[in-house]
Amino acid sequence: MIVNQWLAAAHRGDAIGDGARMVRDLLRRRGHTSEIFALTVDEALQGEVRPFAHPQARRGDITILHYALPAPALTDAFTALPRGRVLQYHNLTPAHFFAPYDAALFRLMVLGRRELATLVGRVDLALGVSAFNREELDALGFNPTGVLPLAVDTTRITGAPPCPALEAVLSDGFVNILFVGRIAPNKRIEDHLRMAEHYKRYVDTSYRFIFVGRTDAVPRYYRTVRALMADLRLPPERFIFTGPVPDEELAAYYRMADAYVSLSEHEGFCAPLVEAMAAEVPVLAYAAGAVPETLGGAGLLFAPKDLEFAAEALGLLIYDEGLRDRVLAGQRRRLAHFGPARLERELDDLVARLS
Repeated sequence: MIVNQWLAAAHRGDAIGDGARMVRDLLRRRGHTSEIFALTVDEALQGEVRPFAHPQARRGDITILHYALPAPALTDAFTALPRGRVLQYHNLTPAHFFAPYDAALFRLMVLGRRELATLVGRVDLALGVSAFNREELDALGFNPTGVLPLAVDTTRITGAPPCPALEAVLSDGFVNILFVGRIAPNKRIEDHLRMAEHYKRYVDTSYRFIFVGRTDAVPRYYRTVRALMADLRLPPERFIFTGPVPDEELAAYYRMADAYVSLSEHEGFCAPLVEAMAAEVPVLAYAAGAVPETLGGAGLLFAPKDLEFAAEALGLLIYDEGLRDRVLAGQRRRLAHFGPARLERELDDLVARLS
């Protein structure tokens, strides 16, 4: 069986691209022929991901289109395929998050949802990476639908070599509170800053918030975050924005983290939650979007968004050893849900369903 995957763009370190490569490798181990094709390919992935113009791109018995941004060249070609058309929907951030900061991104999200709707009735199977995403597909009229969780390669965290210089810097006695992801409005980085004020007042002054991920995704929003830091008179050395980092540094940030915090208000899956669980970092998360589903009862969830409560819960997660041990035990159990054995079964079912 030939099972191909299509991407708008293939980037190393991107959750969708990394997951597609993991799926490709699992399919190959199951005896299938499998390739990834993309409209744009990072130089580091040349030779591993093929250009979409390659003639073999359209010769799959099954073709999985990963959808997270509008790409008419892909969707037009996808709907023209004679068989085996599988849409995997990774979610589109609702446009209203971008309205105050970036008109172009606002428009892109609006167009993305319009383009997604044009695929209704023109695919053989529509899958969300979460039940949260599947509900959106159902509401649009896709049928049949299902769930195929995002493939998360946690070995890039658990198997990374030590990073002694960075680890020494982070071992200076401060509590390290980690967030991983692009600095974007739906992530609500400003809530991290406001929670830090409560944490400082009620819990501890020896803290450091670390934000690992792109700061240039929504530049005006990032400037707003920095301006809020100045308004709140937060010491900049306690709020570290790293930008993108290589895998060995990312693994070091996870290893040295005392807690992982997600205050996002919209997530279609949230791969860093799985990475945090793999790295044995206890998670505190606001229960929004697919976050409760991804955690599956693990971590420490809260709602409504009371940041004073969140700061005190964070303190307990860091300093209450009994609570911390129980949370970590729950996260270990949940992590098994995302292991390769389950993904292999899901892929076997997918191939059998469409063969």
